[in-house]
Amino acid sequence: MGQGVINPKYLDASFAGALKDAYENAKPCKYLVMEDFFNEEIANDLFAHFPSIDDLNVKRKSLNEDKSEDYHFDRWHPSFSKVREAVASKDWSDQLSRITGIEGLHTTTDALGSGVHQGKNGSYVDVHIDVNMNPKLGLWRRINLLVYLNKNWKPEYGGALELWNKEMTECVTQVPPTFNTAVIFYTDENSPHGYKKITIPEGESRKSFYTYFYTKPEKGVSYRDSKFVSRPDDNAAKKVATGIKEVLKVNGKKLLKAIGIKDLDFQDKN
Repeated sequence: MGQGVINPKYLDASFAGALKDAYENAKPCKYLVMEDFFNEEIANDLFAHFPSIDDLNVKRKSLNEDKSEDYHFDRWHPSFSKVREAVASKDWSDQLSRITGIEGLHTTTDALGSGVHQGKNGSYVDVHIDVNMNPKLGLWRRINLLVYLNKNWKPEYGGALELWNKEMTECVTQVPPTFNTAVIFYTDENSPHGYKKITIPEGESRKSFYTYFYTKPEKGVSYRDSKFVSRPDDNAAKKVATGIKEVLKVNGKKLLKAIGIKDLDFQDKN
């Protein structure tokens, strides 16, 4: 099913060894950049028919982020559903397992499966560590796939994906969000990531397609919430505010769940 949508070289089992070497030897975390990830026709369709920000249902605006997202594929151009099927296919899941060494990878059809992110001028997502579970389905989140869909993206726009070391002392890698560039990375405490505020012209936006891959949890794996972490150059007030907000968020969710008022909000931030 991945055939005809994903670039054939990224599905080629004989190429998996080279991709695996690049992934495993990357710093600061296990990650891999793949240019021209989708075939050209599909990528162009995604760009041409990318839903407007106004049409995306989830608006995330807070101290630590400003972006929109959604996962309602039935409302969008058929190319989006075709891509979701391709990245969920056995062809791609098997290849992803060869690259990462993680058996049994698969995705889901909820908000923590596939969807789109989009940010207008001023959009940003501060550095964070992702939630490690899809608890409603009892699944362990292992791999993120992000595919950027921004044509003619200029360096001065900013918005590169930043991959920081675990200690948050250094941004080791930056990946510009250029057209049809895919990134996969291992989702754990060693992969803090985010992007700084973008400066873009009217009518432009930072667009991406996401998919998260899971396995059954191993013994001892338990839920860990997402967490924003401060950059070294954040001002003192923001560092304190971020720290307090994250503590309140985690403890508040635990309390609400304990007394049965509401389910936890497991939406993500990439």
